Amino acid sequence: MLKVQEIRELIKLIDESSIDEFKYESDGTKVNLKKQVGGGQVVQSVVERNDAVVQEKPAPKVANEEEKPQPKTTPEEKSEEEKSVSADYDKEITSPMVGTFYRSPAPDKDPYVQVGDNVKADSVVCIVEAMKLFNEIEAEVNGEIVEILVEDGELVEYGQPLFRVKSK
Repeated sequence: MLKVQEIRELIKLIDESSIDEFKYESDGTKVNLKKQVGGGQVVQSVVERNDAVVQEKPAPKVANEEEKPQPKTTPEEKSEEEKSVSADYDKEITSPMVGTFYRSPAPDKDPYVQVGDNVKADSVVCIVEAMKLFNEIEAEVNGEIVEILVEDGELVEYGQPLFRVKSK
């Protein structure tokens, strides 16, 4: 079954594309997304294995050019925020493969690293599981963990940033 976040991402991608209808089926689970061409409205239906509708609701209307919401921050404030974020780290630890991200060696064990922990280049920071193989991921940089970008159990892509590190 797809997670709610994955369904939201699909809706956003369909809404931003020229696709009018999207159907997906896997292991008896069905997802149908349809977009009304003139109305700018996306209707989603998620059907479980027993073919009972789990969720069916209209997504928010797409804003016209004139109706775009005003930004909450000015461009100057936004660039200052970006500078402060980029100043907090100078390296990212990325996933070397597609798989499932795990912060700890086992569900009942403590995470490999927390925000604020110091790591060495050979320190194991997480595991990425791919095809039932658990691959230990090393920091490859000396420094302090500033931010953890992925939730435990989340699917990660090749090259996706996992951690932000301030090198020392």
